[in-house]
Amino acid sequence: MPDGLKRLDPQEVTPVLFTALQTGAVIGPADVGVLAVSGPGAVQCIQGLLTNDIEKPGDDAFVYGALLTPKGMIVVDGWAARQGTTVTFTVPAEARERALAIFMRALPPRLAQPRDQSPEVAVFRLAGPQALVVAQTAGLVLPSAPGRVTRPAAGAPAWAVARASEQAPFTLQITAPASEAARVTERLTAAGALAAGAAALECARILAGWPRLGAEVDDKTIPQEVRFDELNGVSYTKGCYTGQETVSRLHFRGHVNRYLRGLLFDAEPADGSTGVVHLDREAGRVTSVMWAPEPRIAGGGRWVGLAILRREVGPGAIVRAGGRDARVVELPFATPFIAPA
Repeated sequence: MPDGLKRLDPQEVTPVLFTALQTGAVIGPADVGVLAVSGPGAVQCIQGLLTNDIEKPGDDAFVYGALLTPKGMIVVDGWAARQGTTVTFTVPAEARERALAIFMRALPPRLAQPRDQSPEVAVFRLAGPQALVVAQTAGLVLPSAPGRVTRPAAGAPAWAVARASEQAPFTLQITAPASEAARVTERLTAAGALAAGAAALECARILAGWPRLGAEVDDKTIPQEVRFDELNGVSYTKGCYTGQETVSRLHFRGHVNRYLRGLLFDAEPADGSTGVVHLDREAGRVTSVMWAPEPRIAGGGRWVGLAILRREVGPGAIVRAGGRDARVVELPFATPFIAPA
């Protein structure tokens, strides 16, 4: 499989798992690093680095954003939780060192100091339309609205529960001491969640059209190319941050030349093939593919995927992708999937 292509095969996305994601709740461990930035200037310092606004939402905010190069290209994306004088940044595990290096280089020690909490905590994500009901049944203290994080109540487990934005591929993020990882799973499954592995969260990510570092996001990706506007991952009113000039110029005076789209394949995409062709011209690359079961039909389902495509190759276009015909669609995917294009 080419570097950067994420693939989920039928044995990884079972009808039971897919049904739980569509109609119930699924709990799975998140493969992430956790960095805490603390100090009297932590919020202001992160505000000068993150694409999103961590100041305006106030204390207990939970926002998605990215750290950029000075030229506006994504280095690492993640979720920032603001609590008091600490901002905790949850990032893809493979990008933890990159994020830490940015913080060590950019943060004045007298104002904000980063610390890697990854070995000390376990992070879980709860996805599916019944996630809030299941979490409430489990007795968790829930945030009042999307984009908020709760503090552990007196006498309750020392778990931070964050509620993601409506567009996110998960509903709740639960961060607990590493020693309590098994307890988190036990408590949520007892309340009705299906316990699953990394494939469950990856499936939810693809269906939501959410970009992944190393797949949809490479070292030349600008936020708007991978749906950051739709995902509420960037603020155009917060003021300056690293890479802001490029992002703002595109927003106010230009457009991107490539964009993240969905694909509905006619047949299983060929292993190792990522090229996309439209009207005999190279049009982009396939970045993620998965088998999406149709639980109502024995053995039914179809292959779907994500691709970075030229801007003019929009929804409705028929392309040759991964060696197969596919139809370009808007994201997030609409389910259930209908007959092949």
